[in-house]
Amino acid sequence: MDSPALVPLSFERKTETEMRAAAEANYAGMRSRRSVRDFAPDPVPQDIIATCLQAAGTAPNGANLQPWHFVAIGDAGVKQCIREAAEAEEREFYAHRAPNDWRKALAPLGTNAEKPFLSVAPWLIAIFAVNAFVDPATGERRPTYYPKESVGIATGFLISALHAAGLATLTHTPSPMNFLNEILDRPTTEKPFLLLVAGYPAPGTHVPNITKKPLESIASFV
Repeated sequence: MDSPALVPLSFERKTETEMRAAAEANYAGMRSRRSVRDFAPDPVPQDIIATCLQAAGTAPNGANLQPWHFVAIGDAGVKQCIREAAEAEEREFYAHRAPNDWRKALAPLGTNAEKPFLSVAPWLIAIFAVNAFVDPATGERRPTYYPKESVGIATGFLISALHAAGLATLTHTPSPMNFLNEILDRPTTEKPFLLLVAGYPAPGTHVPNITKKPLESIASFV
């Protein structure tokens, strides 16, 4: 494979004062982000979602193979199918597979097998990790590198972009998620990573009164 042509880096170095201001502004913005489970049905223009997906696609990844695929779902019928399949998996999980420690951890957050947000929110974004690309002409499979790590980074970019655009999100990970391949007609070379719910919070939405760990609990400097 030929090496890509090199181009000059576009980079403007900030002063330390500017850097601190930018870092604080970004922290303040991200600190205001909250996951919500009550969404308004109000529509969100598709082009806004598309631009946020473009931002996700700029994430660093293994060998620049960009091993991800995002399916943005606005169709009410498809969302309902996903809700029904997800709730079926969740009922099975809570009834037979959920460890007691997991149940205790979730209890204060009020989560259960009912997932109305999957049909109420204007957008669901199914995120897939691509484990291999297949040449449609030859059938040759080309493996990807670090797909899970790459998709995790891209998902973080996407959540940040949606938040910056003025939307609320919820990460949802029914287990297993293989039903997404079937409903959305995705190939077996793609593995569901998570389901991201996006839209406006419903009026009067409340969120748990929780705090994040302080810096000294999550980071070290050496």
